[in-house]
Amino acid sequence: MAFELPPLTYALNALEPHIDAKTMEIHHGKHHATYVAKLNEAIAKEPSLASKTVEDLLINLKTLPDSVRGAVNNHGGGHLNHSIFWNNLSPKGGGEPTGPLADAIKSAFGGFAGFKEKFTGEAAARFGSGWAWLCVDKGGKLIVKDFPNQDNQLTEGLKPILGLDVWEHAYYLKYQNRRPDYIAAFWNVVNWPDVAARFAKGK
Repeated sequence: MAFELPPLTYALNALEPHIDAKTMEIHHGKHHATYVAKLNEAIAKEPSLASKTVEDLLINLKTLPDSVRGAVNNHGGGHLNHSIFWNNLSPKGGGEPTGPLADAIKSAFGGFAGFKEKFTGEAAARFGSGWAWLCVDKGGKLIVKDFPNQDNQLTEGLKPILGLDVWEHAYYLKYQNRRPDYIAAFWNVVNWPDVAARFAKGK
């Protein structure tokens, strides 16, 4: 089973002015596409893994053959992280979550403002390349954690529901070195229904 680049559910310019069309074109069409291609190259070396989903590969990363473990971590992680990220975004996004997700955020962080401050802080403080994630832990509680490079949350037993890519390729064309401005813009396009659905499945 070859992995494929998932299509976007909105136009490249749909997230403007917060995320520009050129960044989306390069980020999705080149960076994410490369992760998919490199993951397929790695899996082709181990036919026994051909039927596995990317989630299965990452959950069981430590048991994979040495010949592919690093590639699966980097390129499989990159593929899954980005696949979630695109769906976490929407031109009709922004605002705050409601329902059970809002209740869980209040329980874990004291409210949306506390969560937003924590998540923003993790994204801003991630040195070099990586991601900030809102995850569901093994006990069903929400946590915020940053991860370097394309390291994946599933490998640590966490279920990712909202991610922010802070690699420079995600924002440099528009924001240059102003990562805080990019993070602030991100909140205007968060697709809370998608995050809520992931939370409901991850509990």
